[in-house]
Amino acid sequence: MITQRRRPPWVLMYHSVSTCTDDPYRITVSPYRLDRQLRWLSSRGLTGVSVGELMRARASGRGAGLVGLTFDDGYADFVDTALPLLLRHGCTATVFVLPGRLGGDNAWDALGPRKPLLSADGIRTAEAEGMEIGSHGLLHTDLTTADDATLERETRHSRTLIADITGTAPAGFCYPYGTVDARAVDAVRTAGYGYACAIDPGPLTGVHALPRVHVDASDNSVRLFLKRALHPLRRKPLPVSGTAAPGPKRPHAVPQEAASQTPRTGEDAPTTGQTDDESGSKR
Repeated sequence: MITQRRRPPWVLMYHSVSTCTDDPYRITVSPYRLDRQLRWLSSRGLTGVSVGELMRARASGRGAGLVGLTFDDGYADFVDTALPLLLRHGCTATVFVLPGRLGGDNAWDALGPRKPLLSADGIRTAEAEGMEIGSHGLLHTDLTTADDATLERETRHSRTLIADITGTAPAGFCYPYGTVDARAVDAVRTAGYGYACAIDPGPLTGVHALPRVHVDASDNSVRLFLKRALHPLRRKPLPVSGTAAPGPKRPHAVPQEAASQTPRTGEDAPTTGQTDDESGSKR
């Protein structure tokens, strides 16, 4: 039997939103740039929404004009800086947080700079303003190299901790570093998540390994146009079955010079450790 497949959803991957110019991993977008990018979406009849909302809309045939917005790592500047801009433009987003590092910082980024992460109160504030909260694991650990006990903590236990904070178990998971293999996908599915985000999962593409497009400070209107046009060509289609997420309630850190290497996508992409996209980002 031939499995029907459909165009992959367009999901944008953000991290930090601030005026910081020390950005070796290309994870920071200024408030000005985010505002311009959200204006660009609106000018083309597109609305940014959480991934959960996007997947439910697609499952019911209402996905036209919707773009998924995700913010990885749960930086504190999401509430301070990104949230007001999202609300101004009538957008929602999914914030993937690290319940094992509440109020901590991005210690996994060897080159820094150190950026504070959301506290439990910050997470609750984001949710109260209509944002979806998802898990980014417990401590930002590469699941493809984790032992069984660590894999359990990063997936199931992180979900329990977020439920303790918000009162609702999260529907979405995001693979730290973007690295994914069949074992990690199975663990995320078994932990009860309705969907999960990767970057370019290649043959593993599906509701528990959704492709995304990295967005950074260099993405002006021309680059966004090209990324949107290239997305269905560079990402594998999504199976039709299992595209609905339950109702609401990073790639390995490398210096920027290494991140500029030519990306491999689609059929040429490795199953694990695939972290490139149109921009060549390794975040």
